Amino acid sequence: MTPSADTPATPEYLVVGHISKPHGTKGELFVWPLTDRPDDVFVPGRELLVGDEEGAVHEDASIVVIESVRPFKKGLLVKLEETNSREDVDTLARLYFLLPADAVPPLDEGEVFYHELLGMRVELLDGTAIGTVREVFETEPHHLLEVTGDAGKPILIPFAERIVRNVDRESRTVVIDPPEGLLDL
Repeated sequence: MTPSADTPATPEYLVVGHISKPHGTKGELFVWPLTDRPDDVFVPGRELLVGDEEGAVHEDASIVVIESVRPFKKGLLVKLEETNSREDVDTLARLYFLLPADAVPPLDEGEVFYHELLGMRVELLDGTAIGTVREVFETEPHHLLEVTGDAGKPILIPFAERIVRNVDRESRTVVIDPPEGLLDL
């Protein structure tokens, strides 16, 4: 499929982790994974780049290689090759790890990247148009789609199986079956 004005281009890099801060004195970093597949991304030997939350590569970034990873609290402790002290990693605090989009493991059947949802049409089971996905919010217990309708008023729709019945990447359509009253909020 060739990207059009309605199809967001696949970004060159995907943000896969937030580097919270250095941990200890041996060059480890405390990282919040920002991927559903941290065990596929944060592995020894994986090459990453450092950048910002928008996926832009940091101006003086070079490729970093993961030496080791271990779970810690609700995140990960990541040690990079050629870093052996806190001073070696101090400048990485509050930045992000980026993975080239072409190195991302393929999605399973029925999965979609959130950036692909942006701009998709949202319609009811009967084909009635509701609007366009403007934003995706990562909330609990379900993430939310912010949909802008014809009236311009945003509608928040839980991205839950019982409501979102189909996401068609080819036609760029999200089909929903909302409970009564959801669209009136």
